[in-house]
Amino acid sequence: MSQATLSLSSVMPTLRRRATQPPAVPRLVSDDFASLPVIEIGGAPVHLVDERVARRVIAEATRRPLRKPLAVSSINLDHIHHFAGGADSFRSDGSVRWLNLIDGAPIAHQAQRMTGVAYPRLAGSDIVTSVLGDLAAADLSVGVVGGMPEVAEPLRQRLADGWPELRFAGHWSPSREELSDPEACRRLCDEIRATGVNVLLVCLGKPRQERWISAYGAQTGADALLAFGAVVDFLAGRVSRAPEWVSNAGVEWAYRLMLEPRRLARRYLIQGPPAYLAVRRSHAQPIRALSPA
Repeated sequence: MSQATLSLSSVMPTLRRRATQPPAVPRLVSDDFASLPVIEIGGAPVHLVDERVARRVIAEATRRPLRKPLAVSSINLDHIHHFAGGADSFRSDGSVRWLNLIDGAPIAHQAQRMTGVAYPRLAGSDIVTSVLGDLAAADLSVGVVGGMPEVAEPLRQRLADGWPELRFAGHWSPSREELSDPEACRRLCDEIRATGVNVLLVCLGKPRQERWISAYGAQTGADALLAFGAVVDFLAGRVSRAPEWVSNAGVEWAYRLMLEPRRLARRYLIQGPPAYLAVRRSHAQPIRALSPA
């Protein structure tokens, strides 16, 4: 048995004994990122980590930059719909290295069915405040790509109020036309790189944000790029988070659908069910590590 592949049957007794505790992951240094455990759900690679480890991976990317910048994606039904089985790679064999977090109750439940371990949901909106706190404590900077131009000021004020030590590199709100224009994207990357930003929140919505990061993330000069969708609107106060009891019940999608029916109806009611079936068809498999890029 190779070091990169662990037989699921060999670790299941231990996993069952620790049914609520994810396996310990050693402190990351440089290429140890490739040793993070991962399984495939609905055809998408998903890292088996908790918030502590996810934050540590992001922090390590800023302290000890890898050969390629770190990219963080949230794996939910929308991700399965857009990417599973497609040509897009989230296996770190491109210009960035992907950390793929469990997001959404269906993904979390399937991971538990497949491993016997209750891994936590790590939506960008759930962990972004902790990540910003880590960046502020380390005297690092954050920038944001995405969101409407009018969120720039409330976003700046929210960051200043919540994390006074955090350096705000800037907010960029490119149009869809600009995001479809390679030359415009290169100019945007040059502008971002000139700020020396450490971590970039890329809030363009799926699948645009992940594809933009894959194509242009390395050109921004950021150590880590977080594909966190609606986080810019949550931080700016434009969209409210679901109550905790709604999230705990696994029906945050219904809450968001109620708030934004025109924008989200197709995602949740038409695209969601086939993606859910793909998730449930996932079978138990070896827990493995991604091959180094």
